[in-house]
Amino acid sequence: MKTLKDAQPGDTVRVAGILGEGALRRRIMDMGITRGAKVTVRKVAPFGDPIEITVRGYELSIRKSEAENIELS
Repeated sequence: MKTLKDAQPGDTVRVAGILGEGALRRRIMDMGITRGAKVTVRKVAPFGDPIEITVRGYELSIRKSEAENIELS
């Protein structure tokens, strides 16, 4: 399954689900990244961490370790 970590700058993708449990899962969902949300990858730092995305009309930076828990459809 492809994750947000695999997406390239300029890609617009749809979230299929959130992996993980507990606090990590809740943190990702609290940022507005939920099943069905459209996410646009804006930038990826030179070493891949962090990843800048746009979700639900606002910009957000997330770590690569968080991005690999976000499954894409």
